[in-house]
Amino acid sequence: MSCFSIKKPSPETSLIYLYMDFDGLTSCIFSSTLHVFANNSFQTEENSVPVVETLEVSDKRKESASKRQEMKKRTRVEEGNDPIWNETLIWHLWNQPLGNDSFLKVILQDSGSKKKERFIGLATVLLKQLVQRPNEVFYVKNLTLLNHSMNPTDCTITLQVAQIDDQGTKMTGHGELLDSTVSEVTQKNQMVPGFPTHLSSKPQHFQVRLKVFEARQLLGNNIKPVVKINIAGKQHLTRIQMGNNPFFNEIFFQNFHEVPAKFFEENILIEVVDSAASRSKAEIGRFQIDIGFIYHSPDHTLQRKWLGLCQRNKTTSGIRGYLKVTICALGVGDEAPVDQKLPYEDDSQVKIFKSTQVPVSLAYLQFFIYCAEDLHFRNPQSATPALEVELIGDKLRTYPKSQSDSPIWNQILTFQIQLPCLSSYIKFRVLDCSKSNCRDEIGSASLCLSQISSTGEEIQGMYSGFLPCFGPSFLTLRGGEKPPFRTTEEGTCILDAVNKDGLAYRGRIFIEIVTKIKSQQDSVMKDLSQEVIKVEMQQYRQKYGLCVVFLSCTMMPKFKDLIQFEVSMGHYGNKMDPNYKPLVSTTQHSPVIYDGTSYHYVPWYNTKPVVAVTSNWEDVSFRMNCLNLLHVTRDRLKTNLDILKSIRNPRDPALLQQWEKLLKDLQEDCRGPLPCMTDQPRANNLDKNKWKLRSYLLQQLEQRAKEAKPVNMVGTAEDWLRRLNTVIPEPQESLPDVLIWLMSGQKRVAYARIPAHTVLFSTAGPMSSGKFCGKIQNLLLQYPEGEGQNILPAYLRVCMWLGNVKHSKNLKLLQQGTMVVYAETYENQAKIKDDWGQQGLYYCPNFSDVMGRKALPKTDFRAPPEWHWKADWVIEPQRRLLLDIDINKSQVLEEVYENQSRNATGAWVPAAIPNTDVNGQPVEAPENVKCPQGWHFKKNWIVELNHAVDSEGWEYGVGIPPSGLPQIWNSVEKTYHSCRRRRWVRVRFRNHREVGQKLSLEEETLSFLQMQDLSEEGKEGWEYGTFGSRFHLDPQPTSRFRRRCWHRQLAPNEDRGVAPIFLLEGSLEVEQKKQPKKEVERTWAWQHWKDWRRAPEDPRIPTMPFIYCTLNKPHYYQLFCYIYQARNLMYNQVLTFQESFIQVVFLNHSLCTQTLKSSAAPTWSQTLIFQHLLLFEDPKDTRENPPLVALELWQHDSRGNKILWGRSMWPPVVWLGLQDWVFTPLRWHPLVRELGEEEGEILASCELILETRKLKELHLPILSVPCKNGIYMLPKNIRPNMKMMAIEIMAWGLRNMKNVRYPQLLLECGEKSLRTEPISNFQENPNFPTSTFFFTVFMPMEESHAQPLVVKVLDNQAYGQQTVVGQANIDFLQPYFCDPWSLNYTTVKLPTLSIKKPNTFLDLVYKKFWFDSSKDEGEYEQDVDWWSKLSWATGNEDKSLKYNYKSYHTLKVYDCELETIQAFQGLQDFCQTFKLYQEKPKVDSPVVGEFKGLFRIYPFPEDPDAPKPPRQFSAWPEIEDFPQMCLVRVYLIRAINLQPQDYNGLDV
Repeated sequence: MSCFSIKKPSPETSLIYLYMDFDGLTSCIFSSTLHVFANNSFQTEENSVPVVETLEVSDKRKESASKRQEMKKRTRVEEGNDPIWNETLIWHLWNQPLGNDSFLKVILQDSGSKKKERFIGLATVLLKQLVQRPNEVFYVKNLTLLNHSMNPTDCTITLQVAQIDDQGTKMTGHGELLDSTVSEVTQKNQMVPGFPTHLSSKPQHFQVRLKVFEARQLLGNNIKPVVKINIAGKQHLTRIQMGNNPFFNEIFFQNFHEVPAKFFEENILIEVVDSAASRSKAEIGRFQIDIGFIYHSPDHTLQRKWLGLCQRNKTTSGIRGYLKVTICALGVGDEAPVDQKLPYEDDSQVKIFKSTQVPVSLAYLQFFIYCAEDLHFRNPQSATPALEVELIGDKLRTYPKSQSDSPIWNQILTFQIQLPCLSSYIKFRVLDCSKSNCRDEIGSASLCLSQISSTGEEIQGMYSGFLPCFGPSFLTLRGGEKPPFRTTEEGTCILDAVNKDGLAYRGRIFIEIVTKIKSQQDSVMKDLSQEVIKVEMQQYRQKYGLCVVFLSCTMMPKFKDLIQFEVSMGHYGNKMDPNYKPLVSTTQHSPVIYDGTSYHYVPWYNTKPVVAVTSNWEDVSFRMNCLNLLHVTRDRLKTNLDILKSIRNPRDPALLQQWEKLLKDLQEDCRGPLPCMTDQPRANNLDKNKWKLRSYLLQQLEQRAKEAKPVNMVGTAEDWLRRLNTVIPEPQESLPDVLIWLMSGQKRVAYARIPAHTVLFSTAGPMSSGKFCGKIQNLLLQYPEGEGQNILPAYLRVCMWLGNVKHSKNLKLLQQGTMVVYAETYENQAKIKDDWGQQGLYYCPNFSDVMGRKALPKTDFRAPPEWHWKADWVIEPQRRLLLDIDINKSQVLEEVYENQSRNATGAWVPAAIPNTDVNGQPVEAPENVKCPQGWHFKKNWIVELNHAVDSEGWEYGVGIPPSGLPQIWNSVEKTYHSCRRRRWVRVRFRNHREVGQKLSLEEETLSFLQMQDLSEEGKEGWEYGTFGSRFHLDPQPTSRFRRRCWHRQLAPNEDRGVAPIFLLEGSLEVEQKKQPKKEVERTWAWQHWKDWRRAPEDPRIPTMPFIYCTLNKPHYYQLFCYIYQARNLMYNQVLTFQESFIQVVFLNHSLCTQTLKSSAAPTWSQTLIFQHLLLFEDPKDTRENPPLVALELWQHDSRGNKILWGRSMWPPVVWLGLQDWVFTPLRWHPLVRELGEEEGEILASCELILETRKLKELHLPILSVPCKNGIYMLPKNIRPNMKMMAIEIMAWGLRNMKNVRYPQLLLECGEKSLRTEPISNFQENPNFPTSTFFFTVFMPMEESHAQPLVVKVLDNQAYGQQTVVGQANIDFLQPYFCDPWSLNYTTVKLPTLSIKKPNTFLDLVYKKFWFDSSKDEGEYEQDVDWWSKLSWATGNEDKSLKYNYKSYHTLKVYDCELETIQAFQGLQDFCQTFKLYQEKPKVDSPVVGEFKGLFRIYPFPEDPDAPKPPRQFSAWPEIEDFPQMCLVRVYLIRAINLQPQDYNGLDV
């Protein structure tokens, strides 16, 4: 029977519960029950139907008949002589508490009698005990019933009575269910179809399922939580996670075969503990519940319920966190409910189960909703915005404001929460309520509660934390496409990744959050006083300028359309929004050029596009300065930690040096104070609280760094880094992120998102500025969610600057080259009757942009304010658009389609356009196609027969107007076919470059782009072609359209104290007199800013100038990539790499290594040299932020197709001279796969060396690298020292493996592998039939370069299938090295079992009369106590002088575990035990089995005639069949207060 915990009754409202059931409910819901049953000792008529009428009567309740009738309760009718009701009867006491004279009367009647309900017996229960102890359950067992004569009968009844407060059934205002009372539970139980009306006394089958979803708000710092689940004494464990909001998503099962009553009494204990803490301090919180309560719940399930965790015996400390679970208790035939929600999906209604002994800490979260700005509406005139706030499933909404994109709400929304708050974030949504449903979401924003509050756990014992607070400050709204889903870092909640806001800027909201602990009497919604308008005076605007210089764009896929980049910050710079002032926010259109291997690039070379975006925001420099200082500390610590991790040899002296450098740098960074917020007038409460929290943390980290010891260095530094990461996030940044969009045509394809603070300039110094402010940074673009392929969209190098335009006068970013600003328009002409003109343009405008859209004619351009025209219009062909797209290809396949049609007689004749391309556009006949300069043909034109065509290469179809081209082609001719075509192909090859040729291919391309003289073309700069295809300078006979590009350069007026590019605002088509007045800095008001809007009746897009920076100082480099080997590539896979090779990509250059054959650890040992690399960057900037080198591992599948396995990117070491140059050592770099997971490592290094003039003339590699068969090998200085080694394996057997049939062993080391014979019957004999194996392999002698020994267990299944069921990686092989030739070396010996020989008659006589040792072993053992033996062993003989004459063996006492003594070898067998895993081993990875074996590694002579070293396992006997005799040793350490077993009581 279960124990019950009853809440103290209230005199206002109480309940008395009687639950007729044999089983109690859990204490977690504080229920009380009445159990009623009768035995079969009384006599009834046949087919009697007993019923119980219970009546509670007291003197206070006899006044009214109506009241007296209300006190009567009846049970349902049950048949049989042993009735069981399992029923709860409830009386509401209202405001009349129980008295000492209150009683309960129970009457048993037979309703099945022919008479009117025959009386059987009655009993009276006094409730005085319940009045005296209201918190206890009054249990009455075997109460005898009395007959009419008040004599006892043979019938007994058992019941329970309890009193409970009715207030426990209420819900709190914030929607959290604090208690589940028995009234609610029992009412549900009566509605459950499967609720048992009769409990069987026979064992039945049951199953308990428990799924752990996630935990939230777990208290603690740097915790690694794990959930321990104890179901009826059996324990289950989840995986170890990281952080305070971990996500588990694990399910556990446990089966029972028990009597139902016993099964319902079993408990489920759920504990959340910190696996990184000591056992005494590990528990975070726990929760306990009965299985009976689960079974009596609807569907026998608690589905997606939150459990409030509290510590054992410390319930007054409050809730320590929350755990979300689903628990099912199922019997035979029961079906578990189907949960169709995602594991990380939020619930609309949140209910929390917790103990009533845990105090409730309520708080009131007030949201001051002031206003919004820049809201994005499709139709602003009919917009009705309202702000919705969501917290823990509850939603509150402001009143809608009609027809305003900058609404002013001035309202307060109040939520009631329990601390700690269950929700990890607050969701804000701006809805358009122009329709009645208010479902159109304009934008959303999320605010993480952990970033606006603190529990004080970040600072151990120094800080008590602060309540949630925010603002008043702006919060950025976003919508539209979302960023791609990626697996979050350890320690972050998965909800933060799933509930991401969109990418597009949708406006901002101005809010404030205040938390109050005291009772709140106000309503949940009310209007703010007009006095809060003074808050707006704290926010004023200043003009920001954003300048972005695009340096290179490489590693792109092939784009059919021209591409360009758009830079935006908020609405500023978004050219797709016509409601805001146009800015120079886009680059020029450009094609993508093939790089010669796999990718494409943009041919910018020395002409770098520049964009300039101006915007108006409030001044948050005081907040950003503090944030950037923290980032400097964090980044420096992370860099030192990464270097520390890369040193894998614990004996390396560089390890201690790097540890000391880490401590020194951390102390130096933490010693510098953060900008004080207490004296800052614009700082709010959150700024001050976070400043105090961050300052305390830096002080503590500085002290810890001073006291740190060189023990567990990596773990200690990781702890410091995690603590820094918890306090760095700044929720009040308020400046929107900078978005760079890659656009193909008019579609946004990929993006890069840069936080504004990382490029923000600060007058406080470079440490307070963003780490990339005015510096080169590398950006890897990514596709929005659900778009693109699993490939890299682009690798972009940019240089950015953001700051107040007042500080941009001497912007160094713009002083590295010649800045050019120009206007551009294209003049178009068409050809009609051999005459060129504008008459035949039809739908094409006379003047257009590069994409063919209508643009201004030359006469309508006007110079923008503060600028003037520098020169007249000139013709300047955009040569990057005229580049040969095949410029970097070694061979090109040319094709021409020959077309024919049927005439009236049915014969095939040449078509009206006899020669076309694949799209039907006319081209030259094959015999007229000329070979371009620099190319040659090896074969003439041939008809392609390698697809669905007939024997002559024709394919047939029916022409469909208006084009007359068929949509479907067939290889078989039909009579109704009207068209046919065949494909002529020819391959042209690039000519080999001559040895004395001066210019390289890249230099020839650059020379073509820089060509300005039009006399060579002689055609006035006309380009021939069509929109959507490539244009040419040379006209073709089929050319019908041409265009030419006109440029006019702009120059700034006198110096205005700011960078001139930030004055380029507004379209060039607007006359100067129509220009709006320049926006001046002024105090911000709540009205929307009157941005300039162009005339809606003009269909033309805004005509903006373009900016580019010409860099005239090229620098040439040579890149050396040293590639040795890859390892740990395919975990738990049998397959090996087929024809693998490495492709190195550096900017727009690519090279590949040699292709290897099948290998599990391919070794290339090759150097790839990139000569004469052209970079238009300052060498100092290149050394500080060099371009990334990408190493890609490719392999071929069974069809010969190339497959990208993984990519590793890192910056090379840059040398600007050879004075101090040394070879860059090889390092292991992780290979990252498509979804971001790391799989394998590659041993390589790269260095970029600046060429000098002398070395440039030699055209030879700067470094002397050995070459063999045309392949550059690794230099000897960095090449691993290889030596042939012998590896002997003693494979004894496998243990504790489940569901395997015929397992066998696969051993891999480097490129060598070995397989054992499978075990024929694993269940009877888990040992291998052959135990010793031998193979040789070349191994590096350096520990840092050593390959691991991989042990894989393969299971041979049906149809020849093999799967890896377990794997062990032995990374450190040093313990297995040996020297067989050493004199002191002894081989491993197999332990032999000692066989006890039988004693003969002579042995017995000798031992009895001449040998006295038996007495020492027998009688003397009884004479001497154990403590005397211990005294002898420890040398303390004074305590046992009377036994000194005895002779005993000396004992040795150890002061530590025997496993740590080297002589005992960890209490291992003659062979070691290696744990097997099915995944990459982590701290909590499940062990799927064990391999018992041993290894020996020693040098082996390469000379076949040299003497071979002796084998280590050669003398081992064959393994005998099972069963085998085993010796089991049991070590008894100590016992206390045991019963003496000897006759004198001395020995224990």
